[in-house]
Order: sequence, then structure tokens, then C-alpha cells
Amino acid sequence: MHKGRGILIFFLVCLAFLSGYIISTGFKLPFPRESEQQQNDISEKPDQEEVDPIKEQLDSLTLKEKIGQMVIVGIEGEQISDSERQMIKENHVGGIILFKRNIQNANQMLSLINELKKTNSPNKIPLFLSIDEEGGIVTRMPDEINKLPASAKVGEKNDSDLAFQIGEVLGQELNSFGLNMNFAPVLDINSNPNNPVIGERAFGTTPEIVSKLGIQTIKGIQSQNVISVVKHFPGHGDTSVDSHVGLPSVNHDLDRLSNFELKPFASAIQNGADAVMIAHILLPKIDANHPASLSQTVITDILRNDLQFDGVVLTDDMTMGAIVNNYDLGEAAVESINAGSDIVLVCHSLENEKQVIDALASAVKAGTIPKDRVNESVYRILKLKQKCRLTDQPVDSVDIDEINSAVVRLLEKL
Repeated sequence: MHKGRGILIFFLVCLAFLSGYIISTGFKLPFPRESEQQQNDISEKPDQEEVDPIKEQLDSLTLKEKIGQMVIVGIEGEQISDSERQMIKENHVGGIILFKRNIQNANQMLSLINELKKTNSPNKIPLFLSIDEEGGIVTRMPDEINKLPASAKVGEKNDSDLAFQIGEVLGQELNSFGLNMNFAPVLDINSNPNNPVIGERAFGTTPEIVSKLGIQTIKGIQSQNVISVVKHFPGHGDTSVDSHVGLPSVNHDLDRLSNFELKPFASAIQNGADAVMIAHILLPKIDANHPASLSQTVITDILRNDLQFDGVVLTDDMTMGAIVNNYDLGEAAVESINAGSDIVLVCHSLENEKQVIDALASAVKAGTIPKDRVNESVYRILKLKQKCRLTDQPVDSVDIDEINSAVVRLLEKL
């Protein structure tokens, strides 16, 4: 009995000694617990860089493909000509804009859009398929589609829900044909009764009403997976010259613009606007040497930096009188990109379109346009195309009756 007690005491002493040794030396079990094993695995793995699929896509493009993405072009007729087909395939243009000259009826319009998609399908990037569909006098939809009211009519009602529904139906119309970009709504303030180009296209005469209804119209268009391009930055409402014909001048300083013309655009940007169109207007107190569409002060300093816009910036049509009557078209396109534009819009003439594409490509090769400037723009373009899940898949048919019923319901509310 005494001997057994001695053995037990000896065993306990050894055990105590071993425990002390484990604590003092940090000795670990040969197989760590599961949680410890997971922690070890995590700590031993090197940091992995996050993959940016847009950057990967950008890096896969040639310079020619990148330049193409920075141009949206028009076509001349109701069908694509062989030379226009070649333009799309070889120059990889980023998008097409349609006008009334391209549209005979609903079936022809759908067929044309599907043919544009088919023509572009060998290219890596799907097309922006765009149109000006504001309602009122600015409409390109075929005659079978009932017409929506001008923005001024919506402004008279001053109803946010109605403005959203107007945008929703605009988006539905475009989406049903396979279009994915609308140059609307107008965020200009109709502050000059002598303005020859805005008028009823504006929601009203104050920044508040234009902001309120403009934002809702944008959201309605976006709800149909259609890109809303707001226009005409920094504000075309107080002009007395039509920029289709000549170069208008707005003699306001930055304080006035910030407190009036820029307010609807600032509100739209804060509420998720994807794209902004720059006007061909001269603001002598902001930049006396360049119209807004060619002005680094307007595009980079005011729109990008002051208003914190990082979406896609497009010019108004570069073949308008404001530009072609005062500048060389190719040089103007280069100036606009260097000023901060992402996309140059060239609506008329295959010759003009080629001139712009060639001028941009030559400027990049000569170093006049830095390659980083190109990559910055094309990244934004690809990001927007991916966000809106653009595709070159054809649309089989359009339900005209469904669209017209939606328009009639809105007209009843007005």
C-alpha cells in the first residue's frame, strides 16, 4: 500500500513537470486543431490580386479597336450599305445612332437594328445602339408607335410619378426594338424665350423642376435597361443661336452656372446618371477659346472634378455647324478627347466618320493623345457596356399594341 502511494506521487510529480515544460516551451500538439489548421493555411497563402475583368478586356484590345470604341456614327439610309458594313467590321466602331432618315416602319426598323448587330457580331464588343427619343417634336420612332408628349407638358403636370412612367415607356420603346441608348432627357432650363432649339424640349424654366422631373425620367429609362444620356451640358437653355447652324455663346460666369444651369446635371450625377452629352456652346467667361465640347475647363475641371462625374462623356454631333463651320473636324475630335470626352459623335457622312477615326488614330500614334487618355475612356465605355449587359443578340419581334397601350395610359393622365 505504501509502495503504491509512492508510485502515484512520483507519477503526479512527472505530470506536473511535463505540463510546466509544455507551457514554458510553447510545445504544440503534432496535429493542430481544425481552426488552427485553417488559420495556418490562410496565413501561408500569398496575397492574391483581385482580377478586374474590364481591365482584362481592355488589355485584350488593339489600338484600332480602342479608337473604334470612342466613336458613335450614323448611317445614311434605311439599309446598311456595303461601305458602312465595312466601316463597322474594320473600324470596330463603338456604336450607331439612328435618325428618321433610317426608319420607314416598325418591321424595317427592327430588321435594320438586327442587321447592325449581325454585322458587328464578329467584333469583340457589342454596339451602343442609340437614338434621340425625347417625346414631343424630337422623336424617331416609326409612325405605328403613338407619340409621347414633350417634356414641357410633363413639366406642367409637375408629377414625379408621371415623369418616371414617361421614362419607363421611352425605355420600353427602345428596348423592344433592341436599342440600348437614348439621348434623353434634356436637362437644359428653358430660361430664354428666344431660344430656337430648346423650348418645349425642357421640363421647365427653373432648376428645381428640371432636376426633379429629369431625375425621375432618367430612372424610368434606366429601369428598362436602356442607357440615359443627359444633355446638353453645361446648359443650352439660355442661347439664341441653334448649334446645328452656328456656335452659340452663353455669357455666364461659373457662379451663375453653379447656381442655375448646372444644378439639374449635378442632381442627375448624384442620382446615378450614366452618361452626359456636351453641348457645342461657347462660354467666354469660362473658356474663351474653346466651345464646351472641346474645353478641358468644362469637361475635366467642371464636369469631372467639380461635379465628380466618372461616367461616359459624349460630344453632341461633331458634324453640326457649330463645329464644321469653325474647325477642322479631325482636329476638333482630337481636341475633344484631350479635353476629357470619351466618345465623339459623328452623325453624318462616311467620309466625316473616317476622317475622325483616322485623326484619332494618328494623334495617338504621334503622342498628341496619350495612350493613358485612350485607356481611361475605353475603360469607362466597357464598364458601361458590361453594366447594361449589352449584347448583339437579335430581337425576334415587337409588340406594337403593348407599347401603344402604355402610351395611351400616360396620355390619359395628361
